This record gives sequence, structure tokens and C-alpha cells, in this order.
Amino acid sequence: MQQKTEENWPRFVRTVEAARLLGLSPRTLEKHRCDGTGPIYRKLGGRVVYTVTDLQAWIDAAARLSTSEVAPPRLLQVMDTDPATDLAADAAC
Repeated sequence: MQQKTEENWPRFVRTVEAARLLGLSPRTLEKHRCDGTGPIYRKLGGRVVYTVTDLQAWIDAAARLSTSEVAPPRLLQVMDTDPATDLAADAAC
């Protein structure tokens, strides 16, 4: 079994940094999060974080060959936190 070391832990970024990496405003990223159309995120200690790998996967999933190509259906994100906490934290949606 491979031990996790600090080098192979995922790099987490907060909303402002994730938005900067994606070329979006933080508010647009928050709206995507509320609508369930954005990249996968996690809540650590009540703070929303994204992995750089998940941001890259979201970008890759948006790739299209033509303007008439239909986007694949979005899978629902599985929340591993308390739903009551999530609703309170995302009350701005």
C-alpha cells in the first residue's frame, strides 16, 4: 500500500483562486456551484475548496468539436457532508 506523502496530496484552492485559474469571476463560479453546473468542490471546515485536478477535468468536459454538439448530461455531485450545513452555507444561491 502506497503511503500518502505531502507531495502527492491534491492541491486545494479556494473560490477566488479557482475562478482566476478558470478565467471566471468568483461570483460566476459561485453561481455554477449553486446551479450544480460547475466543477466538483469540497467543503473543508465550512470552506469551499477545489482541487486543481477537478478544475482541469471540468475544463476538459467542456470540450466540443462543433457548436451543434450536445453537452453530455451532468452527473449529480455526491455531497459527503451534512445536507443541513450545505444548505445553510449555500443560502446565497
